[in-house]
Amino acid sequence: MFKIVAQINKLLLPSFTKQRLDLATAKKWQMAIIGFRYYVTTRALG
Repeated sequence: MFKIVAQINKLLLPSFTKQRLDLATAKKWQMAIIGFRYYVTTRALG
């Protein structure tokens, strides 16, 4: 299930690493997206 969600994330959610976003200056909604993507990715790989 997490593999499917990870693929949907890749299509729909923005990639902040490609935008060179600095985590120290990221807004709360950007940090929430980063955290959600991290959680889903680690669950899909495990």
